[in-house]
Amino acid sequence: MRDFLTTGDWSRAELEGLIDSALRFKRGDEQSRPLAGRSVALVFFNPSLRTRASMQVGIFELGGGAVVLEPGGTSWTLEHRDGVVMDGDKTEHVAEFVRVLGRYCAGIGVRTFAALKNWEEERTDPVLAAFARYSDVPVINLESAMHHPCQSTADMMTIREKLGMGRKRVLMTWAWHPKPLPMAVPNSFALASAQMGHDLVIAHPPGYELDEELIAEIERQARAQGGSLTLTNEVAEAFDGAEVVYAKSWGSKKFYGATDEDVKARAAYRDSWIVNEDKMRRTREAVFMHCLPVRRNVIVTDAVIDSARSVVIDEAENRLHAQKAVMAKLFGK
Repeated sequence: MRDFLTTGDWSRAELEGLIDSALRFKRGDEQSRPLAGRSVALVFFNPSLRTRASMQVGIFELGGGAVVLEPGGTSWTLEHRDGVVMDGDKTEHVAEFVRVLGRYCAGIGVRTFAALKNWEEERTDPVLAAFARYSDVPVINLESAMHHPCQSTADMMTIREKLGMGRKRVLMTWAWHPKPLPMAVPNSFALASAQMGHDLVIAHPPGYELDEELIAEIERQARAQGGSLTLTNEVAEAFDGAEVVYAKSWGSKKFYGATDEDVKARAAYRDSWIVNEDKMRRTREAVFMHCLPVRRNVIVTDAVIDSARSVVIDEAENRLHAQKAVMAKLFGK
C-alpha cells in the first residue's frame, strides 16, 4: 500500500510517470477502469470546487463511486489527537472513522486546511498524519496544512504540456491578498518544481519566507535534479527571463495566529506585489499560472489573466487528469 501525501515521497521518475499517465488520460489513449466496482471516500473539512469536482468525476471515469463526507456537516465531528478525553464538541475519533471507511472503500482522499493558529503544530500536518496512520487503504492528500500534491502534479503537467520537456526558468511570486492564506500550494509548487529540475525563483516580501526545513529540501532536490533555487525580495527583477509565472499569496510564519498583525504588515505591498502587464513584459513570453480561485485585480490584473499567455483553465482541467493518474497508480491491479 502507498499513500500520496506529498510529491517529496515520490521520485522524479515516478512523478514523470504520473505526468505521462495523466497526458494519456487527457488524450483519451488510456481507458483503464481500475476502480470498477469500488468506491473512494472523499473527506472535506474545507470548501472546494476544483478538487471536489475533479475527484468525483475522475473516480466515476475510472469506473468507481465517490463517497463524499464533510465532518461536522454530512458526518460526525472528528477528533484527531491521540490520548485526548473526548468530552468536548468532537463526536468521533479518526481512529474509528478511518478504519471503518477502509472497510467500505478502496482509498480515502482528505482535504484539511491550516487553521493558521499554531505554526509549530500545523507544520506537522497533524490531521493528515492521523488519517495516514490509521488507514489500511491508500490516503490521497487533497490539500493539507503544508502540502497540495495533486495541484502541484497538475502544475508540472501543465508546464510540460505548454513548454515541453526540460529545464525551465520558473518564477513563483507572492502576491498581495487582503488576508493571510495557507502555504500548502506554494510549498508544493516549489517542491515539485525543484524535483523536476527547473530553475526556480521564489519572490516574496521580507517576513514571508516559507518553512526553513522545506526550503532546505527544495535546495537538495534542485541540486540533485540539475536545477537551481533563487530567493529574492525584489518583485520586478524576479520576472526577468521567466518562462513560467506562478502567482500565489500566503501568510507569514512571523504573524502566524495573529491575523490582524499580518494584515497590517502586508498592507504596504498591495500596489507593488501584483502580477500585471509591465512585469509580464520582463519575462520570456511566460505563461501565467494560478491554482484558482483567484481575486482579480488583487493577485493578477484582468489583462494578464485574460491574455493568451494565461493557462489557468488548462491548469484546472489538468487536475482531473493528474488525479486520475494518481488513482490509477494507487488502485491499479
